[in-house]
Amino acid sequence: MAWNTDLRWRLPLTCLLLQVAMVVLFGVFVRYDHDSDAHWIERKGSRNVSGGDMDNEFYYRYPSFQDVHVMIFVGFGFLMTFLKRYGYGSVGFNFLLAAFGIQWAVLMQGWFHSFHNGYILVGVENLINADFCVGSVCVAFGAILGKVSPIQLLIMTLFQVTVFSVNEFILLSLLQVKDAGGSMTIHTFGAYFGLTVTWILYRPNLSQSKERDGPVYHSDLFAMIGTLFLWMYWPSFNSAVSNHGDAQHRAAINTYCSLAACVLTSVALSSALHKKGKLDMVHIQNATLAGGVAVGTAAEMMLMPYGSLIVGFICGIVSTLGFVYLTPFLESRLRIQDTCGIHNLHGMPGIIGGIVGAVTAACATTSVYGREGLAHAFDIEGSNWSASTQGGFQAAGIFVSLAMALGGGVIMGCILKLPIWGQPADENCFEDAVYWEVPEEHKNEALHPEDSTLKPSEP
Repeated sequence: MAWNTDLRWRLPLTCLLLQVAMVVLFGVFVRYDHDSDAHWIERKGSRNVSGGDMDNEFYYRYPSFQDVHVMIFVGFGFLMTFLKRYGYGSVGFNFLLAAFGIQWAVLMQGWFHSFHNGYILVGVENLINADFCVGSVCVAFGAILGKVSPIQLLIMTLFQVTVFSVNEFILLSLLQVKDAGGSMTIHTFGAYFGLTVTWILYRPNLSQSKERDGPVYHSDLFAMIGTLFLWMYWPSFNSAVSNHGDAQHRAAINTYCSLAACVLTSVALSSALHKKGKLDMVHIQNATLAGGVAVGTAAEMMLMPYGSLIVGFICGIVSTLGFVYLTPFLESRLRIQDTCGIHNLHGMPGIIGGIVGAVTAACATTSVYGREGLAHAFDIEGSNWSASTQGGFQAAGIFVSLAMALGGGVIMGCILKLPIWGQPADENCFEDAVYWEVPEEHKNEALHPEDSTLKPSEP
């Protein structure tokens, strides 16, 4: 089947329309918050702030924001460069969807969480939360990597950010769920949204692109750059929006421990499952990060360092087993073509993280937290709160996230299935030359002609 992948007018028009819409909406709704407004100096004087400018929220949050921002644009972007002929698309399209997504996320999350007197008040914490939101889109992107057009990615980002914001509002504001590192809101939601979309967009002849659906030596090295950036900065990711003081400190420690344990079990399983005891780079790139995903919900709770090690230990095993056995099963039996294996890195560890959070919350006591510490950790107001109730709400958050992801993914998949978005044909997937101007030596290696008006030639 021949597809029209010429985006000369469609892509520029889509980008410009979306950006003009962002300019208009920001002009109408977005203003600086108290800590970023020029009146800060007056408010500081009236409140007799002893710390001076250093008491501004910027100095508490910006270091974490920097780390999270690097994870979204460098970490996720380079993690997906493992495909031998899709490096431009992995980094470039991740850059595109993230740049648009953070703008739309500032608006959507602002309307739900920081809308006052007709305006969305924006500060550095809004920027962090927008990056979190886009993180879920980057996760979903991993499932459809190499099989969609940039226009489809922009449409998906617009829709997914909207559904993410609704799901986040239900969990954090209505159910009062604690999910500091986003095991449920970011990873579980993003993974199963992406898996549902790729299920709807099933390509029966994708095997014709199979020779490009894999790495070469240098592409795996580039992907490992993404892994190392994500691994190093994940403690900042899980603690970025935690309360100042002990909660933020605890979240970083718990994530640090879980990630470390996850590396050893991932390496152990990767070697044990190979007939000659060799390591698979796919496992090292991905399964070693699962501990950061799974500890996210309970990151700021009193999980204890040994508890974090146990979580990482389990997730390294589960994620590696998923890559070896579950991914082939999903593709052959359930028609889920998961390019990056997001089910193993984000889906299953995200659910494990939700369960760990529910159990940890249900076990919270004053003997562990202290009376004031317990009230501060779970934002307790009034006398109706109980640990078992909190645990129940935490568990409910898992099912709400799954329901929103599956429902939203079905709708999005049906929209993206329309043959108007410039998507590549089955035989031209995982190929940069479809949408990018590439060096001649690379272009000459393409299996099929880039001209979409021609039918694919026989190999």
